[in-house]
Amino acid sequence: MDREQSSAEQDLRTVDNGPGSRRAAAQRQQMRQDLATAAMELFATQGYEETTVDQIAAAAGVARRTFFRYFRSKEEAIFPDHDDTLVRVADLLASAEPEEHPLDVVCRGIKEVLRMYASTPGVSVARYQLIRQVPALREREIAVVSRYERLFTRYLLGRFDASDSIPPGWQHGGDDDSMLAEVSAAAVVAAHNHVLRRWLRAGGHGDVEAQLDHSFEVIRGTFWATPPSGVRRRGTAVTPSASGNGTLPGGLGVASALSATPGGEVLITVARTDAPLDVVLDSIKAALSR
Repeated sequence: MDREQSSAEQDLRTVDNGPGSRRAAAQRQQMRQDLATAAMELFATQGYEETTVDQIAAAAGVARRTFFRYFRSKEEAIFPDHDDTLVRVADLLASAEPEEHPLDVVCRGIKEVLRMYASTPGVSVARYQLIRQVPALREREIAVVSRYERLFTRYLLGRFDASDSIPPGWQHGGDDDSMLAEVSAAAVVAAHNHVLRRWLRAGGHGDVEAQLDHSFEVIRGTFWATPPSGVRRRGTAVTPSASGNGTLPGGLGVASALSATPGGEVLITVARTDAPLDVVLDSIKAALSR
């Protein structure tokens, strides 16, 4: 179990399925939502820095100690649904049929996160606007997102141990497994974040699931075997070297792939963390000019 799992998430894992337990879980979730709503309203009216935990608790009609039974900080109160969603995603991965392509399973998993936001567009847009203004909340959001990415990476690594459905050219059971798992998980999460931010900037309007499905097709065509029908590819393919050591083409730790569809083009760049910034920028410019 993830070390960063909160007590709420652990409670969801341990309760039984009796009526009393389900009622208690629903009451707990309602209280978390009440506290989160109170926090959002106070942050919006008087400012994030000026709002205290005591004020949030009072606005929700509970004591300070009750607040800390549900959240460890006021930053965490902005993200009340992620613990539940992380559990649902983990269950989805665990129950997936072994015949289903592992990347398709991960895509289904991240769609659960998108639906969490899409279920309350007004709240999600207000939260997005607040997060953009408060660095501490942006840092908290990054930490939350990383939990999904680690979950997907672990799932993909587990599937590689028991599956042959990895692209030709990758070392099965070697160093390429961990690279492909991390790159694929990061790409799926990044695509979700890109689509979600675009939807939030549009005020929560539009078919966000259709937009996410399109991004999945781009990822499948870029990282996993043959591109889907109607998608053409140009630029440098993102594949490991023939030696199987995981080095990106050119030896500089940077590779770009540009996938085009009738709706536009998406550039995906993969770079080593120690790659010089000017090399990364040159790679992007070269891909865009093709």
